[in-house]
Amino acid sequence: MKTLIKIFFLNIAFFICLFSKSISDEKIKVGLIVPLTGEYKEIGSSIVKSVNMAVNKINDKILEIHVKDNASNPRDTFLAASELNKLGVKIVIGPIFQENLKLLSNFNEITFLSFTNKINNNPKNVISVGVNAISQINTIKKFQKNDEIKRSLFLVPNNSFKNEIDSAIIKTKINLKDKFIYDTDPTILTSQIEKVTRYHQRKQNLLDEIKRLEDFEDDKYENQIENLKKRDTLGGINFDSVIIGDFDEGLKSVATSLLYTDVSSKRVKYITLNQWFDETLIKEINLQPIYFPSVNRKNFLKFNTEYFDNFGEYSNQISFLSYDVVGLIYYLILKNDHEINNNLFIKEDKFKGKIGIFEINNNIITHQLNFYVIENNKIKKIF
Repeated sequence: MKTLIKIFFLNIAFFICLFSKSISDEKIKVGLIVPLTGEYKEIGSSIVKSVNMAVNKINDKILEIHVKDNASNPRDTFLAASELNKLGVKIVIGPIFQENLKLLSNFNEITFLSFTNKINNNPKNVISVGVNAISQINTIKKFQKNDEIKRSLFLVPNNSFKNEIDSAIIKTKINLKDKFIYDTDPTILTSQIEKVTRYHQRKQNLLDEIKRLEDFEDDKYENQIENLKKRDTLGGINFDSVIIGDFDEGLKSVATSLLYTDVSSKRVKYITLNQWFDETLIKEINLQPIYFPSVNRKNFLKFNTEYFDNFGEYSNQISFLSYDVVGLIYYLILKNDHEINNNLFIKEDKFKGKIGIFEINNNIITHQLNFYVIENNKIKKIF
């Protein structure tokens, strides 16, 4: 009898070990949809390399990456998703751009982690992992509090990102003096900035004051008049900071218009959205100091070095993001006992990556960002 009991428990132990092994040997299939042909193939290629770097770093054979080309269009994205669906893939990294998400609602059993930084109007099974407007404005809000900024003017470009900014302003409840939507056409922009900064009124104040002193015909006002003639305007500005929701040449156009209307970064704080450490801003001395939220710069530079050592070229911003996304997926799946389901991104959780901290809650991902200033031709971390 004792022998039978012993054999019984040995058999249970064997089946437990066998079952455990089958779980550990079961592959985690992760899809990757990026453009490997067409206009954006270089970005796609960089993302593939970055994902491979992350997989090698994790060094767990349980991860299995299936790469598909979408040529950066909705039709090929749908075909790529169909192929991954047949392979039993439940989670996909990509695609990059929001316009390629249109047909992905057909795949209810797949969760797509898109690199877009837009979170409005995405299919329900798509989660944006890009650095969205909410993450950026929340970081600016923290800077406002730390620096006792109370009267911010938010300049919002009338482009495809406008609705994201408007939505984020509401959700973050950022403290603003006013919000102004401007036209991105440079020929219209300056006149709009003149209006919102009350440039003509301040210009007229100056002319009126010069005339008033000249009418006295008294030599004692001569130096004062000469000093006034060196100025562009006279009178206060009814905001202490300006948040410019733009990038690249658009940002520089707005800043140039502000300088023209005598609203320099010495008079009010220039704050922008995530600039990814745009090196050209370091050369724009007239715009400095200029403040912005961004990913962790130290980690970004370190990643670029590692990437260059591996591939002999520098990475792009999205490939830096893709490296973290692989780690995020691996972390959440392990926490979920190797199960991939629709609840993976529902529970409130945090993941620390190279970018910073990912905050996951109810199928929305936000980022805890750092804050930087470009001043005296250098980039300095504030927090």
